[in-house]
Amino acid sequence: MNQDIPAGAVPRRKEVVSTHSVVGAPCWVSLTSRDLQATQDFYAAVLGWRWRGVKLGEHFRIALANGVPVAGIAAVASMWQMAVAWTPYFAVADADVAVSRVRERGGTAAVGPLSFPPGRAALLADRDGATFGIWQGELVTNWEAWRQAAPTFVRLHTRDAFDAAMFYGEVLDWATGQPGCCEVQYEGGEVVLRSRGDIVARIDSGAVEAAPDPGVRPHWQIHFSVADVAGCARAAEKHGGSVLREDETEAILRDPDGAQFTVTSRGAR
Repeated sequence: MNQDIPAGAVPRRKEVVSTHSVVGAPCWVSLTSRDLQATQDFYAAVLGWRWRGVKLGEHFRIALANGVPVAGIAAVASMWQMAVAWTPYFAVADADVAVSRVRERGGTAAVGPLSFPPGRAALLADRDGATFGIWQGELVTNWEAWRQAAPTFVRLHTRDAFDAAMFYGEVLDWATGQPGCCEVQYEGGEVVLRSRGDIVARIDSGAVEAAPDPGVRPHWQIHFSVADVAGCARAAEKHGGSVLREDETEAILRDPDGAQFTVTSRGAR
């Protein structure tokens, strides 16, 4: 399993936003890679990102889009013998409680909770094997700008959307009515997750009322909002990546290390 951590979790700011105010919502995405410079070059070319360092060490970087923190990069896959992959992190009030809930419901705790001041992180998998992370504590610098700019979006492809929604809802306190929790609705055969009224995630399992497909490999797919889907796809091919699928509104890409991600037209969620 991927064992990356939310590399952006080292904020310095006057206004602190913590996971207590955005319970259960996606709050960060992180990539485990092998070669830091190659990763930076590829995503700079494809998505126009710039970079800054963090206190976690020389193998970690924060990606910036128009000055807004977008994602974390941890170039430790070879060193720690980990998979290359993008992983979403969800905000929790108590990491220990969340990890216990995952285990109780048949999921897996791969790493953590571990302390990464100013918070704690854990890498987990749901009972179908989809990898995700949790984060307790302060959020990345300018997190409100990150949320309002909506540069990222996450979607779970799984075998049974209803069952997955029950699992994550119980682990992450979705639809509990507590302040800051996410709302869950079923729309067009998908589970739609909203935080403060904004769609922040979707869960789908194929055709409505179809039997769960055992051939599906459950996974969280990271989407990045872009102005030019075709331009990103061409840039990915030019800089050592590949295009797995492409249409007018989105393209599924693979970086040179093998990590998959999706670029989506802005406003298409």
